Amino acid sequence: MIVGDPDHFCYRSSYYISELFEEAGLPQRHDGQWRPVWAGEIVVGILANSTAKPNQLPDDLVALLRGVMNKDDAEQDDPDRSLALLALNVPLKREGFEAFYGDDDHLYFKHLGTQTVSAKPDPHKPFTPEEIARREQLSTYLDGCSEDQLIEEILLPLYRQLGYHRITAAGHEDKNLEHGKDVWMRFMLPSQHMLYFGLQVKKGKLDASADSTKRDGPNTNIAVIHNQVLMMLDSPVWDPEFNTTRLVDHAFIVAGGKITKSAQMWLARNLAPQQRSRIMFMDRDDILNLFISSNTQLPAGALPKLENNADGFVDDWDDDVPF
Repeated sequence: MIVGDPDHFCYRSSYYISELFEEAGLPQRHDGQWRPVWAGEIVVGILANSTAKPNQLPDDLVALLRGVMNKDDAEQDDPDRSLALLALNVPLKREGFEAFYGDDDHLYFKHLGTQTVSAKPDPHKPFTPEEIARREQLSTYLDGCSEDQLIEEILLPLYRQLGYHRITAAGHEDKNLEHGKDVWMRFMLPSQHMLYFGLQVKKGKLDASADSTKRDGPNTNIAVIHNQVLMMLDSPVWDPEFNTTRLVDHAFIVAGGKITKSAQMWLARNLAPQQRSRIMFMDRDDILNLFISSNTQLPAGALPKLENNADGFVDDWDDDVPF
């Protein structure tokens, strides 16, 4: 498929094979060997020297296959590259992966067992117009969603997409089971060791001032979070897969609004030195940028709705435009 011999794949001569590898950021250049054998040896080398995280494909292989599946190289009988995608997924699924096109028309790969996506999200990259539109839709949804919706429809899908495992929400039906944590989850390091994380989530802004409701949304005092963080760090979680309890290694403080610098400084001053390095913050901008850069699917409530007319049909055209 890399060299373009099968149907639905762009045929590449020696020059264009080298160009494909160059565009993928790989140093290899075709040296005249039989093209499929040469390309196969390169792929084997990429896999053998991979430092990819568990359940993810190596970044070099992802970049290479994205070039192979570029929609600009579509054949006449496969304009949307759906047939090429079906062919690519035959060998991938044997290894437990599946390729798919995201909303940005880039190719992504997910592990079928854990749904982990093989792509490094870059929240600091310039966003395309389509990504900016999705970010605005999500921002509008954040304005009106509840704290439970923030957890269940935004944070849980986001952390799954980022490769966290066993993501468990305590919910708000039984507060006695939270022990300062709205969510707990774990992350596997390349060494196969597990780190455990707890999340304390607030819908609005976190500040060092008193609790209030302002024009820009509800405001939660950081002192309230301080007590919950201490409880989170001291209360173990039960991991049924290992049949044991574990203390969380790190605590995420997540806000659907802004986390002010004064709130972060207040918490740092009031935590013991050994606890400060265990606290991480994620505010509204972090959520929006990570959600879009990781190509996480928008919640249903954030998608634009089409209105039905009196006959029950979707009216999605402009009445001012003549037929």
